[in-house]
Amino acid sequence: MNPNTSQCLQWLADTRQLPSPNFNTRPEGSEVSLLVIHNISLPAGEFGGGCIEKLFTNCLDCDAHPSFADLRGLEVSSHCLINRDGVITQFVPFNQRAWHAGESSFQGQSNCNDFSIGIELEGTDDCPYTASQYQALHQLTLQIMAAYPAITPDRIVGHCDIAPGRKTDPGASFDWVYFKGLLA
Repeated sequence: MNPNTSQCLQWLADTRQLPSPNFNTRPEGSEVSLLVIHNISLPAGEFGGGCIEKLFTNCLDCDAHPSFADLRGLEVSSHCLINRDGVITQFVPFNQRAWHAGESSFQGQSNCNDFSIGIELEGTDDCPYTASQYQALHQLTLQIMAAYPAITPDRIVGHCDIAPGRKTDPGASFDWVYFKGLLA
């Protein structure tokens, strides 16, 4: 299936959609072939409160918390966020390029945003993810893999794998063995 056709999965059905302005068109001929798993919490180590959604939609009040000062003017997004309860929010259609990976490389190919889908888990590197998050990530990953068959289990990576030394997420708390076992 050509990833640039309208037949590919773009928006999830029956999922909260909160469109982000932080995306653009993938380069001509790019094939969606990588799934990148991230983590995020705002403020760091705190869950809930809607700050992640506000960040991804450029609505975060950077004066609301001292740690938000570094986020002023930042334009980032991910395709989806899975909160601690396993609720999925989609920000960018899968066929578009979300701004989640930054400077990155996978198997010698740079600019991973060009060919990847980014999924954020509400969490931190050292706080275990919830069973609800793993279940939602499992179901979401199966949908994505069905629509984008170039994404295979060996092409599902952490942000740390495509930006080593710069990023550490999803961190040691993410159970890769368990998650990959769900996909088997």
